[in-house]
Amino acid sequence: MYEPIRSPSVHTPADDADFPHRSREEELDIQLAGHLAALLAVTDELGLGAAGDRIAEQVARLRGAPPARHAGLTDATPTDLHRRAHALAGRALLVAASRADTTAAILAAIRMDAHTAALAGPAPSGQLVGAH
Repeated sequence: MYEPIRSPSVHTPADDADFPHRSREEELDIQLAGHLAALLAVTDELGLGAAGDRIAEQVARLRGAPPARHAGLTDATPTDLHRRAHALAGRALLVAASRADTTAAILAAIRMDAHTAALAGPAPSGQLVGAH
């Protein structure tokens, strides 16, 4: 009545496939390195050399090779660059936290704070907080 199935189902798992599989940790390493490399590009465009060096160290640690660094200038304003850097640092923080990479998480949090402060503008000088 019915024709027998002659080929394997497309729903059969391919556990014996000939291609290598990456672990979750390796995938997170690749993702974190990508977010940090993007943050590095924006950081270099902003001219933040010391911060860029620290980010480059983390990218090199994750990739096993130093990142290519160049100041690819865009026509973005510093405010837009700080917003972009803040968002990239936030993504890096999320991935670093999920892979339990304390060093990268701390670096990303520091960069988020720095870009938040840059977006807030200069603090008023000569005023004490809470003093009336």
